[in-house]
Amino acid sequence: MQTAVLVEPTSFELRDRDRPEPGPTDVLVAIREVGICGSDVHYYNHGRIGDYVVEDPLILGHESAGEVIAVGDDVSDLEPGDRVALEPGVPCRRCAHCKRGEYHLCEAVEFMATPPHDGAFAEYVAWPADFAYKLPESVSTLEGALCEPLSVGIHAVRRGNVATGDTVLVTGAGPIGLLVADAARAAGATDVLITDIVPEKLEYARDRGIDRAVNVAETSLDDAVDEYTDGVGADVVVEASGAEPSIRSTLDGVRRGGTVVLVGLADEAEVPFDVLDVIDNELDVHGSFRYANTYGAAIDLLADDVVDVADMVDFEASLSNIDDAFDRAMEPTVIKGMISVGEV
Repeated sequence: MQTAVLVEPTSFELRDRDRPEPGPTDVLVAIREVGICGSDVHYYNHGRIGDYVVEDPLILGHESAGEVIAVGDDVSDLEPGDRVALEPGVPCRRCAHCKRGEYHLCEAVEFMATPPHDGAFAEYVAWPADFAYKLPESVSTLEGALCEPLSVGIHAVRRGNVATGDTVLVTGAGPIGLLVADAARAAGATDVLITDIVPEKLEYARDRGIDRAVNVAETSLDDAVDEYTDGVGADVVVEASGAEPSIRSTLDGVRRGGTVVLVGLADEAEVPFDVLDVIDNELDVHGSFRYANTYGAAIDLLADDVVDVADMVDFEASLSNIDDAFDRAMEPTVIKGMISVGEV
């Protein structure tokens, strides 16, 4: 089978590898669509993310969906021909985190495209059937692949306990920020604001139904939120950009007694944070790491046309053009690029 392998920073090679065989509890999936994620781009540019270092050739890609072509002997709920979205993290299922249902916190999790585990820029992937979710006829494999970033948004909104009538501020209008906004609206938020510094992304957010899009390169976030909320602040602020100024600004946008959720990964591990502000305003500050128990909800949101992920896709490219696709994905105005594998 053909694969795209990152051999060194900014360099993929197309390589033939043996097609994997599914184990007793696995499915063999012919991959159809894979999203290009910001973490993929980071590995492509730098060969590492924090302590995760690409030391050997690695297949990237973890936002994936495709068609089941074979099942293991012990798989009964999927069959060849089913189209599935693949949840990319497989936990140990035995540790305390797994037993509590917090399997995304499992320290032994094997996550696609996180060294040393290969991802989905390949024609075939053998994957545990428990983490392959059947797609209804109304949901395409492109949409199925984007259940992954939608899951990030759902999990962040759950961490923030977004409720009916809430005002939510999202910093960063990339794919995650936009899907956080969609998930917040689905959870009952009646007012959603979003920030960025790229005018085209903000215009797209407005077209998508955002109540207020703020260019923080031109307008004070504090003033914009005060004006929109009559000086009260947002009930929940979700930071989805990873930019240090945006992380610091979360405390300026949230109301007293409100909640801040940190999703975006900053370049530096330490970002100045006003602890006295957190204490005096009795703020709840949460980290949000990946997701757990979200794929069913993501598929339902897509099937019911509550969230439109396909509209975010700026381009699709073939596996053979993956280097050019990554270069294009880094353009400031691009929201989401996809790699199409095999038959589409």
